[in-house]
Parts: sequence; C-alpha cells; structure tokens
Amino acid sequence: MKIKKGSKIIFFGDSITDAGRTRPVGEGLFDPMGKGYVNVVTGLLGASYPELHLRPVNMGCSGDTVRRLKARWETDIVALKPDWLVIMIGINDVWRQFDMPEIVEEHVYPDEYEKTLNELVSKGKKIAKGGLVLMTPYYIEPNRKDPMRATMDKYGEIVRKTASKHKVIFVDTQAAFDKILKELHPNALAWDRVHPNVTGHTVIAKALLEAVDFKF
Repeated sequence: MKIKKGSKIIFFGDSITDAGRTRPVGEGLFDPMGKGYVNVVTGLLGASYPELHLRPVNMGCSGDTVRRLKARWETDIVALKPDWLVIMIGINDVWRQFDMPEIVEEHVYPDEYEKTLNELVSKGKKIAKGGLVLMTPYYIEPNRKDPMRATMDKYGEIVRKTASKHKVIFVDTQAAFDKILKELHPNALAWDRVHPNVTGHTVIAKALLEAVDFKF
C-alpha cells in the first residue's frame, strides 16, 4: 500500500467527509470519525494494516465549498501537519447554484473553483510529503443530462485536470457511483442524491482505498 507506517492522514472536505465527526479535531475516542466514508476507511485500514499504526484525522465541515476550505487552511491543515492529505470538495460549490439560485454570493463558479483548488493542491503537496489524493464531487443521478449532474461532471473534470497537472492521486468518485447505479436506484444510496447511506459511503471508501493500493 502507498501509505506508509506512522502516517497522519487528514481528510478535508464538506458534509460528506464530516458526517458528524468530533470537534474541534476528528480523532481520538468515542467514534471521532463520524458515520461516513472516513469512518469506513479508518476501520478497514486499522483492521487490515494494524502494523502500520496509521493516524486518520477527519477535518470535514458540513456546508463547505472550496472557498471555505481555503479560509480554514492554516488552522486545519498547516497547524496539524499531515503526512497525507485527502481532499473531496465541490458538491456545495455546485449545489448552491441550484438550491439557492438567488444568493449568488454563495456560488462558487468554475473559474474560482479551479483557481482555488489548484492553489490548495500546490500548497498541500509541500506539506503532505507522503501523498495527496483528490476526489471528485458527485451527484447520485444516472441521467447525465440532469442540470445538476451535468454541472457536477464539469467540476469533476476540473478535479481530474488538477490532479493530472500536479501529479497527485485521482479518485473518480462519480464513476464509482455510476457503476453502482446500473443496479440500484439513487434512493437506495442517498435520499437527496448527495448524502449517502452506509452503502454509498462504502462506495466512496472503496474507491479511495483502491487508489492507494489497499489490498482487500
């Protein structure tokens, strides 16, 4: 596996990462990782690679956009000194354009999204010497012509391009869900097509672990 012994891994993102994690820092006792994919990843890493003594830390924050990740970068990334950094952001950058169309100051359009993401990845590579993982945002909707799905795909392409530019690990979270959607209706994975149940979170966890050469 690509993640080496003793690595501190920070998961940075929105509510999908947050999933009810402990405040102010998501680590320690009493289910600190929340109920999402970070918790699934933590359990599988600990059960499969106990000899590595890895240190996952959940720093997701519900409602975040890439703009808000930038705002808390110093306190939540620089100060915590990760060896690995996992970033999944973009759902709210897109969603606010659809559920709050009039509140334009909350919208993060593609140009800002790409510029800010590039900035964070560039800085993140200098801090997380072990590695950096970029995961696409997603919308659990098989109809690619659906306006929100089509927009989310554009942001996913920005993530793909950014990962390629910086030569970091890329995870196509949307593609992982698309595979499952051939068999399951979106309602079987997420009531709002965004916040997954345990099956949906496991889809995300599996895609991430495969990208770092986890041996199932």
